Amino acid sequence: MRIAASISLALLLAACQREAPPAAKEPYDARAGADARRIEADVRFLADDLLEGREAGTRGYDLASLYVAQRFRALGLAPAGEDGSYYQRVPMLRGVTLAEGNALVIHRDGVSRTLAFREQFLPATNFNAAAADIEAPAVFVGQGVYAPELDHDDYAGVDVKGKIAVMFGGAPARFDNDRRAFHSSGRTKAQELVRRGAVGLILVQTDEEQRRHPWARIAGQWDRPAMRLRDADGKGVDTWPQLRAMAQVSAASADALLATNGRTTPQLFKALADGQLRAFDLPGSVRLAARTAITPVESRNVVARLDGAGRQAEHVVFSAHLDHLGIGAPVDGGTQPQDRIYNGALDNALGIAVMLEAANHLAHAPAPLQRSLLFVAVTAEEKGLLGAEWFAQHPTVRGSLVANVNMDMPMLLAPTRDVVPIGLEHSTLQPLVQQAAKEIGVALSPDPAPQEVVFVRSDQYAFVRAGVPAVYLDAGYSGDARALQDAFLRQHYHQPSDDATQPIQYADAARLAQLNARIGQLIADAPQRPAWNAGDFFGEKFAKPSP
Repeated sequence: MRIAASISLALLLAACQREAPPAAKEPYDARAGADARRIEADVRFLADDLLEGREAGTRGYDLASLYVAQRFRALGLAPAGEDGSYYQRVPMLRGVTLAEGNALVIHRDGVSRTLAFREQFLPATNFNAAAADIEAPAVFVGQGVYAPELDHDDYAGVDVKGKIAVMFGGAPARFDNDRRAFHSSGRTKAQELVRRGAVGLILVQTDEEQRRHPWARIAGQWDRPAMRLRDADGKGVDTWPQLRAMAQVSAASADALLATNGRTTPQLFKALADGQLRAFDLPGSVRLAARTAITPVESRNVVARLDGAGRQAEHVVFSAHLDHLGIGAPVDGGTQPQDRIYNGALDNALGIAVMLEAANHLAHAPAPLQRSLLFVAVTAEEKGLLGAEWFAQHPTVRGSLVANVNMDMPMLLAPTRDVVPIGLEHSTLQPLVQQAAKEIGVALSPDPAPQEVVFVRSDQYAFVRAGVPAVYLDAGYSGDARALQDAFLRQHYHQPSDDATQPIQYADAARLAQLNARIGQLIADAPQRPAWNAGDFFGEKFAKPSP
């Protein structure tokens, strides 16, 4: 096994077909355990510049997927992809907004105002037509949320049929976290707009969003490709062709759209904060135009299996996303000045490495488990959870998926003795995770930022939408960890500086892998398959009937 893995790695490095840069000095901790060293080795390879940021649909990602497949092989895990391989093909469409032919023009009171492409607005990628050009009346619809069960209707008093809807993102602060997460999603908003007959959408950035995600940073990545899943007919999945054009407008330019009849954007932002937004028709009309280059592309999930001894057709799924952002706008602060490679060491080479080490524990367990285990390195998480969505809807194994344990960007930047189990409260996974944490000697801390609703922002949500109970283990924040995590999110998240020079605590990563493995064991051997808690929002929304 070791010889085969070495040969595969040599072939992989040769496939790069270019001279490697001079080796950088790397710290070596002679006291580290073998498990921590294995995790570090995986991170350093996957986050190396040779893999060019592992963007889905690129050679760099394919090299990363080959590496993970051979690591699965070396662990003795069986291939569980298509045609006896470790791979599941994921068909997608790749869309890139073109620099020419974009327009957002406001016609009002006999005057036309044209917003500047990039500086003031950005068209959304259109996966349904290479060229789109519409002009229609516009209507402001608050946050575009329709939740009658919570007595909330942002569409009250207006009709959006045949019109362009203008809205803020998110959902009302008075909603509980689960419902706010669901109603904040672009998918939910688009479905409601299509149901009501809208023909376009303009999303207006708020001042709070500008503080957290500056427009200049968003605009600097305007030409990054977007992706959607591609169906058998060659068309995009969830691309909403009824919404013929969509765009985003900066907070600084919001007045151009919204300042009418004595209203000002600051007043609307305050009404948003106070939960007092009301819909209203906008005078005149708006023209939206965009041009997009659309091409089919493929990427692949990497899937391995450890057979159960009893209930082989029931599968516990471990997942982590393998992709990152690839090569993008140059930024100071990475491994070199004006670094263009977005390496994704924490996001999510570290998550993949932790999953691989958990697989190592489970592959060498003294006794076989009752249920089967799947290990899935998914593609295109950064493009909208696409690889996980494809696998959850098109599993490569016969039988059922009973639980998902996800690992995404554990920010292990300072020594801790705790973890944050995101989504624990939704299902009967809770006592199993609590038991495993007690056995490993890890404290379970509450989510420090529930308003960020991360339960719906990583790959576990694709499994949740397929009715599968899930948990996502995030890094703890005891001691100095929280301050370092906040600094990472401000300075390094989705930047070239998320590389292997970050102070990753590999001993903590090894303990996290051990915890993941123990959780998997308990789920696999539990007498009953996991279930959603009675009355749980996600269970009621997505649960499938028991077989």
